[in-house]
Amino acid sequence: MGLDPRELLIEERLKDVNRVITVVSPKGGVGKTLISTALALILFKHNFNTGLLDLDITNPTAHLILGIDISKFSPKEEKGVIPPVIAGIRFMTIAYYSKDEAIPLRGHEIVDVIREVLAITIWGQLDYLIIDTPPGLSDEVLEILRLARPEVLIVTTPSPLSLKSCERLMKLLKDSQVSIVGLIENMSYDTNAKIVTLCSKYRVKYLGKIPYIRNLDNYIGRLEDFIKCEFVKYLENIAKKIIL
Repeated sequence: MGLDPRELLIEERLKDVNRVITVVSPKGGVGKTLISTALALILFKHNFNTGLLDLDITNPTAHLILGIDISKFSPKEEKGVIPPVIAGIRFMTIAYYSKDEAIPLRGHEIVDVIREVLAITIWGQLDYLIIDTPPGLSDEVLEILRLARPEVLIVTTPSPLSLKSCERLMKLLKDSQVSIVGLIENMSYDTNAKIVTLCSKYRVKYLGKIPYIRNLDNYIGRLEDFIKCEFVKYLENIAKKIIL
């Protein structure tokens, strides 16, 4: 099988992006998309040219956090696709085309869509591109890591189930020599010693924790309130360690 020509195009599309950070989680429901979206907004607030790419093809939700009516936005097409600027960040999502309808795709079909989105999206010069991924370590996530060659930001909760999955993820990433920015512990009142020990074992930087915030759902879709909420304030302190 020959090289997919889109792979060369993806390299071209990303050549002017200084840092590509892919946010991954070992399990669903740990707040990965919230952290991806909030991190992009925080980076823009700190005067970085920032892009946000939602590559959860079958369940894109970043636009819901941004509070945009997806039917009113569409990328400009000019020798590729130029993402619209939403709240100061260049935002790309498959939801522009699926319009919040379910996309019944099998694994290899999802991988093909991911290649296509990466190949057609024109980012231009960016300081940061934040990529939100599907949960787990599926073929789709492995393909994103292979094609975009990003740094990885891990998100987990202190749940024992999440922790076990997190250890598997760390080991695989380390064995694959993927650059890891660090780990964020979400929905945690107290720093979990097991997570800190896990980070030490695999030489992954523990970036900090975000507590469980009961009223967080009230801010979803209300962008002005969201960027001022407690969740984003906690993440902003963590983001300083990523920017350095």
